[in-house]
Amino acid sequence: MNNDIISMKNINKFYDDFHVLKGINFSVKKGEIVVICGPSGSGKSTLIRCINGLEEIDEGNIIVDNMDIYESKKNLKEIRSEVGMVFQHFNLFPHLTILENITLAQNLVKKRSAKESKQIAHDLLEKVKLADKADSYPSDLSGGQKQRVAIARSLAMKPKVILFDEPTSALDPETIGDVLSVMKELAQENFTIVCVTHEMGFAKEVGDRIVFMDHGVIVEETTPNEFFNNPQSDRAKKFLNEILVH
Repeated sequence: MNNDIISMKNINKFYDDFHVLKGINFSVKKGEIVVICGPSGSGKSTLIRCINGLEEIDEGNIIVDNMDIYESKKNLKEIRSEVGMVFQHFNLFPHLTILENITLAQNLVKKRSAKESKQIAHDLLEKVKLADKADSYPSDLSGGQKQRVAIARSLAMKPKVILFDEPTSALDPETIGDVLSVMKELAQENFTIVCVTHEMGFAKEVGDRIVFMDHGVIVEETTPNEFFNNPQSDRAKKFLNEILVH
């Protein structure tokens, strides 16, 4: 039986003449944690943004939880409600309180009652260690705190898959650890996670599989142990030398 919750076949994506994804074949099993890494401009963020239709592909097939993303608008809507996304720059609504940021989509998309959505929001703020920030506004929070709110907002939808697009790259170094510790907890709770990151310590500790991309292709796909101790391609060796030295 096929246990893949995400399946991408022969994906090609262009920005005008720029071929950003070149014949990508990529799949993720339920409960798997896949870390995508590679140099800037290699197509990593574009790849995960295609999974929930934030970017449209030019060729290929994407199946998420047995639904073809392009078969119907209904499928796309359902996939987006099942696939959480945590962005580099948080994307919180500045005019809403933290509590309102977490309850809004619950009310509109999941049609939960105000009471239920508030309870879920409070529980999740407790989980990400921000229980005292429910009535604050995003402008009152540090970058790391905003990112933890963004994670809580994503979890509130009870997603089957969570996509992280470089969740720590816009943060001050001292706040990165708090965000990574929340992500590590999620990894232990059997969530399916696809994470684009440069945090190699996180990749090594938490990932089930490392996908290394360069120039729009998947160059290597292996276990963290193999990737860090025995990279097969010269490109991966060069990347690791550069990133682990700095």
